[in-house]
Amino acid sequence: MKNNPLLLFVGCCAIPLILAYGALKFDWLPTAITNNGEFLSQEIKLKNWPQNNPKQWTIALNYSNECNTPCSEQLNALNNLYVALGKNQGKVDMAVMGSPDNKNLPWKIITEQQSLNPASLYLIDHMGLVVLEYPFKVEPQENRLVQKGLLKDLKKLLNYSRSS
Repeated sequence: MKNNPLLLFVGCCAIPLILAYGALKFDWLPTAITNNGEFLSQEIKLKNWPQNNPKQWTIALNYSNECNTPCSEQLNALNNLYVALGKNQGKVDMAVMGSPDNKNLPWKIITEQQSLNPASLYLIDHMGLVVLEYPFKVEPQENRLVQKGLLKDLKKLLNYSRSS
């Protein structure tokens, strides 16, 4: 009778540990991804970024000479994204990386281009680190969902930075 409480105590401690180990080892836990954009496979940091006097976050369009229609569609989407920011417009910059045809854009033009996908939107922090990529989708509805995801991620990041 004396050994039963000890055995019961060891069992109550060991069973949850074994189950937790099994859950981690065999990937029984669901993966929780909360961002809508795609993280870049390699770190890309824009040189001379602080000289542009950036705001907290920047939404940048990679405008290359190879893409005509997709880049012009994304340029119009950049205007819509700025309007959709609402009260957060003062915290976010808009930029065009590359050499757009129309030089009279209201956004910053960044001539420095890295190995980024054409017609994609990028989220850049105030230190010049390219954080997330939002690739261009040919289907207009899919492209709107990607842009909606960008806004969702940006609002979440702005809330996090406000609380810290």
